Amino acid sequence: MKIAILSRKPSLYSTSRLVEAAQARGHQADVIDTLRCYMNITSADPNIHYKGVELEQYDAVIPRIGASITFYGAAVVRQLEMMGVFCVNDSVAITRGRDKLRSLQLLSKKGIGMPITGFAHSLDEITDLIKMVGGPPLVIKFLEGTQGIGVVLVETTKAARSVLEAFLGLKVNIMVQEYIQESGGADIRCFVIGGKVVAAMKRQSRSPEEFRSNLHRGGTATTATDITEEETNMAVRAAHIIGLNVAGIDIVRSNRGPLIMEVNGSPGLEGIEKTTGIDVAAEIIQFIETGTEEANEKDFNGRG
Repeated sequence: MKIAILSRKPSLYSTSRLVEAAQARGHQADVIDTLRCYMNITSADPNIHYKGVELEQYDAVIPRIGASITFYGAAVVRQLEMMGVFCVNDSVAITRGRDKLRSLQLLSKKGIGMPITGFAHSLDEITDLIKMVGGPPLVIKFLEGTQGIGVVLVETTKAARSVLEAFLGLKVNIMVQEYIQESGGADIRCFVIGGKVVAAMKRQSRSPEEFRSNLHRGGTATTATDITEEETNMAVRAAHIIGLNVAGIDIVRSNRGPLIMEVNGSPGLEGIEKTTGIDVAAEIIQFIETGTEEANEKDFNGRG
């Protein structure tokens, strides 16, 4: 089987591990720079050109698309879908998952628990917005932020108003979220593949002063040996609602039960693999094998 991995750099841990896992199972794996792809979208025979030549036909693609190139990356995945390539995560799911507000709205509609979250555009509504989410302390997040960047904890109403005025004044899209103090700066990252949680780790912020548990922000991680059935089911449901076959689902434990904090459609492999010792990359390749077989069977039966 021929597998394309959309990624800016072959040297990235997640990208290199996927190549290694694919080759270990006897597949060809090529790293394709997403931004070097270009397309003729009016062609009756959809294709993609790459570095001056037409891209060869692949059986499957694994999108590893960074937040800064979501729009273009999703367009490339869409073109591959039109070419009949099996996409681990499709273009619609990628854009849903990348939009924090949209993904939370979809989860809320299906009754998934999450922190109280507010969203506004006008500076005139800041006071009521702060009250709506329960008042300080509260968390202010950039909708486009990743790896804990653009996430601010504010302790007072005055500080919250100042930060919100600054961000809204800069025309930055933000949301305001209830701070789950009882979580103690910890969350659970569940790695979902094909409707199953294949690995889970507990992430802990580096100090009482740092509430963000992201490993990129200095957090530590241990295997989540005490993950509950409710948390597992919640992670699987969240990935399904957004439409993601492969996802990182972040859950916090609150006094009212587990709550979804975020859905990540392009989760990194380094933290989860090194923490749990589970070969997550191989799990993704096995999912592709099953998925392409099922797609081929449907295609065959449809022609029959």
